Parts: sequence; C-alpha cells; structure tokens
Amino acid sequence: MKSVVAFGICLVLFGVAAGDRSLPALLRARDQVSTLSREISALRAENARLKVRAQALRSDPAAIETVARQTLGLARPGEIVVTRAR
Repeated sequence: MKSVVAFGICLVLFGVAAGDRSLPALLRARDQVSTLSREISALRAENARLKVRAQALRSDPAAIETVARQTLGLARPGEIVVTRAR
C-alpha cells in the first residue's frame, strides 16, 4: 500500500515539474503573456501616432512643407538653403 501511495506522489510531482503543463511552463507562459501585452500596447500607441501623422501629411500644408524641407531640401523662392557638412 505504501508503495502505491509513493508511486502516486511521484506521478503527481512529475506532472507538476515536467511537461507542457508543468508549473515552470505555466510561469513562463504567464511571463510571455505579460511581455506580449506590453508590446501590443506599445504598438497600438505607435499605430495611433502614425495614423495622426499620416492624416496630417494628407491634409496639413504645414506638415507637408516640413517634410519637404527636411527630406528633400526644398525651399521657397528667394530662400537660401544652408546645409551642414558631414
């Protein structure tokens, strides 16, 4: 009888310590869920920021001008563009 109880306890302990549904595996999965939730929140915030910027680049002349000046080096007639040597 004692050997049957000991065997049962060994099975329970093995089940807790090993396999896909073990305690360490569940703790790792919980940590992954937490990490992924934070990443999703950060990506959603970045997505919202990019949507606002995209809308501004479609309709806001000042935003369009800023990008044209910064990326293309464009200037209005009569303006002098000064660049920094690299």
